[in-house]
Amino acid sequence: MNTFNYRQSFTLESGVTLPSLEIAYHTYGTLNSARDNCIWVCHALTANSDVADWWPHTVEKGLFLDPDKYFIVCANIIGSCYGSTGPLSVNPADGNPWYDEFPRVTVRDVVRAHHLLAEHLGIKKVFSIIGASVGGFQALEWAALNPESIGSIVLIATEAEASPWAVAIDETQRMAIFSDSTYGEKRPDAAAAGLAAARAIGLLTYRGPLGYNTTQRNLPGHDVIRKDLHRAQTYQRYQGEKLVRRFDAYSYVTILNMFDTHNIGRDRGGLDNALASLNMPALVVGITTDIIFTCEDMRRLASKLPNASYKEIDSPFGHDGFLVEHELLNSIIIDFFNSLPTT
Repeated sequence: MNTFNYRQSFTLESGVTLPSLEIAYHTYGTLNSARDNCIWVCHALTANSDVADWWPHTVEKGLFLDPDKYFIVCANIIGSCYGSTGPLSVNPADGNPWYDEFPRVTVRDVVRAHHLLAEHLGIKKVFSIIGASVGGFQALEWAALNPESIGSIVLIATEAEASPWAVAIDETQRMAIFSDSTYGEKRPDAAAAGLAAARAIGLLTYRGPLGYNTTQRNLPGHDVIRKDLHRAQTYQRYQGEKLVRRFDAYSYVTILNMFDTHNIGRDRGGLDNALASLNMPALVVGITTDIIFTCEDMRRLASKLPNASYKEIDSPFGHDGFLVEHELLNSIIIDFFNSLPTT
């Protein structure tokens, strides 16, 4: 992991000014002499900058994130807890971590911060920016903020604004966290039980009924009458505990709040106007069982982009299909890259 230290003030959309920024990032491959072979990967909710770790079988020779061909960059979003400035960072005003006093950030703030990193890395133009879920929010915002810096855009299971349905999912998770009486205590493990419950709630929407019914049925001999928990129960508890070991409630709330600010039409004359201005080649990918960003949503998004093609992945794994169906994604994205005009 690398860290970019920006030693100047950074003013957020909220009007709050951070005195400095740290941005954690990973790179793979080599930037070419023309400085135009970069693929920028925008990560989802609780991921980190090591895309080769959380998106398996993508950063490999011959795949769509081929380090022999491209210079791949993934940066941790501000507000997270994986090396970029966030709630566990020290507030220079008092020398203590921010915790629940960390200011609200928006998707636009995240992208503006990553622009600073791109400039630091000497990237002239991004060949393609790729984002799934919250990563797609960032990719769209980047394209709207600085369209001339983007050669193409790949949007997977995402949208141009946070829908009421998605905001309701986030609010339910926040309610779980806030119901933990330790939320607000000045320690990194505050609201651990609330965070575990929030994660379990989120997973229901990430996988959906078909995903659960495919993978979490009780095995033969499973005795739920006398002592055994259902397999689905142990899965929910395990996943909640797993997130608690690697994340914190303050960062989670910060990112949920950031999610809810997403609207590329804000201050751009509305969604349709903003999308119509994005003329770069675009690939939009929907997942048949995604109940957060449905295929209907994805087809509508593609129809509003002037130069978009739409592809669909048939998967039982819901929204999380973008993490699981790497073989199908590789085929779709490589075909898209091969269709792009050469310069």
